[in-house]
Amino acid sequence: MDSIVYFLMIIISAAACAVLRQPEPVCIVLGVCIAGMFLASVFFHYRREKQLAELTAYLTRLQDQLTLPDLARCRSGQFGILESEIYKLVVLISEQRSASDRKKRQLADLLSDISHQIKTPLASVTIMTDLLKKPDLPEEKREEFTDKIESQVNRITWLIRNLLTLSQLDADMLRLKKEEVMVRDLLFRSCQPFEILAELKGVELHIAAEGAMRIICDERWTEEAISNIVKNCIEHTPPGGWVKLTADQNNFSTNIKIRDNGEGISKEHLPHIFERFYKGGSRSQDSVGIGLAMSKQIIMKQNGTVNVKSETGRGTEFHIKLYSEVVI
Repeated sequence: MDSIVYFLMIIISAAACAVLRQPEPVCIVLGVCIAGMFLASVFFHYRREKQLAELTAYLTRLQDQLTLPDLARCRSGQFGILESEIYKLVVLISEQRSASDRKKRQLADLLSDISHQIKTPLASVTIMTDLLKKPDLPEEKREEFTDKIESQVNRITWLIRNLLTLSQLDADMLRLKKEEVMVRDLLFRSCQPFEILAELKGVELHIAAEGAMRIICDERWTEEAISNIVKNCIEHTPPGGWVKLTADQNNFSTNIKIRDNGEGISKEHLPHIFERFYKGGSRSQDSVGIGLAMSKQIIMKQNGTVNVKSETGRGTEFHIKLYSEVVI
């Protein structure tokens, strides 16, 4: 707009030079026009300075406040485009800052949870170690404390291993393989570590899957994911109950169901069972609350989904879906 104003002033000045010999009223009119155009140029310059001042004040407010202040209004022209682009950049930076703050809080919460989970078994180990130092401690007590120390050390080892796996999954550092696996064999291997636990508790394990059914996945980690769910089902199924694993396949996905007729999960706790360190409702005292969270992460990393439905007193059903085109 400045260039247009100057161009008009040049034209008017040239016209003024051409009519200098005209009568006095004409010269007065031309003088007023030139003065008007000059004042318009000054006004436009003042308005531009005011807009820049407003924009500077806006950015200052943004720097000094945690909230995102609103831009006064949207202007047209090149300056309006500049304001719009700056506003977009400001919004992007604000969102990135909020995401960074959330990650910091999550990290702080995670470290707090890890500290709490490790502190408890370490305290038990410390107490029992002090008791073992007593020379008059009976032999049967010595053996009992030794077994308990070994159990707590194994618990800490398991906890650290799983927390490391979760952190690798979060950072996308755990590289999952693409392997062709027999679904039936995968389910049997997932249940094998808990056969004795199920037998001692009086819970029946049933597996039903066609022998020729195959799936492309990371065998080791998918087995880990299924095992965590199976373990959870056995722990929450009373004696005389059952845990059933079934699988079917279509052109799009392999579908695995893990069901039990146990105590079920209340509506209050159901939305949170895949959250790490969540211990709600009927979770046992020894439960850490990361097994199901890790299972979900492993399945999702293989372009899969895991969902759960449950009703108190009528059992729980987990649905795992791994799509045929696995993206890892």
